[in-house]
Amino acid sequence: MKRLNKVFVAVMIGLVSMLAAACGSTQDAAESKKDMSWENVKNNGELVVAFCAQYPPFESRNENTGEFEGFDVDMANALGEELGVNVKFVDAEWPSLLGGVIKGDYDVIISCMNKKEASKENVNMSDTYYDFPSSINVRKDNTDINSVEDLKGKIVGVQMGSGSEIEAEKIEGIKEIKRYDYTPAAFSDLNAGRIDAVVEGYARSIIHFKESGETRILKEALAYSENIMVLSPESDELTGKLNEALAAIKENGKYDAALEKWLTAEEN
Repeated sequence: MKRLNKVFVAVMIGLVSMLAAACGSTQDAAESKKDMSWENVKNNGELVVAFCAQYPPFESRNENTGEFEGFDVDMANALGEELGVNVKFVDAEWPSLLGGVIKGDYDVIISCMNKKEASKENVNMSDTYYDFPSSINVRKDNTDINSVEDLKGKIVGVQMGSGSEIEAEKIEGIKEIKRYDYTPAAFSDLNAGRIDAVVEGYARSIIHFKESGETRILKEALAYSENIMVLSPESDELTGKLNEALAAIKENGKYDAALEKWLTAEEN
């Protein structure tokens, strides 16, 4: 009988040890999955912001100073001030932005990216920080195209992988959609008469209009898009903090100051 009792006690001790180990493993797994996105930014004292610095007036590199500038730059710095951290900017190629934030190469994308573009991957999206139309641009001397309907049978240029490309694909009757790595190349072909129109965001359309004086922007917008900040799907905490900071800078005037500086222009 004593031997049986010893065996029973040994079995019970083994079961308790196994349960304790299982509980410990579960706790360790839970700890490893804990959202540390905001804690890491706060502890590092730095928010790493990625963009493609080819899109004035949102982000570009100043030719004289070599510094990054634009609406997204000023807004990101204002967000950093609100969060109490420094902002580090990373210039990346547009096609690699989403993959980079998912891998953890940076904390957030602030690069004139809209919801449709971001939805190609499983990512977190912030509240909308800017809403603007996709504009139709034609040569100044072109009097045949004055509406979306007039694009039937025409060649339309777009930036590959952009929201403008998505919207242009919805237009019925287009002869051809010509895709470019970057918008300036599309405008060059427009000015040269190789294509009939360019579909692009209103803000960048204004930049080209002012610089070239060779185009006009149709009053009829093709569509409206919502620009958002994009984070990895495990960054719920940081997404929430950025939303709070965005609301705060809209309230304290810093957002409006950036808007007035970079994205306010008279419509053509």
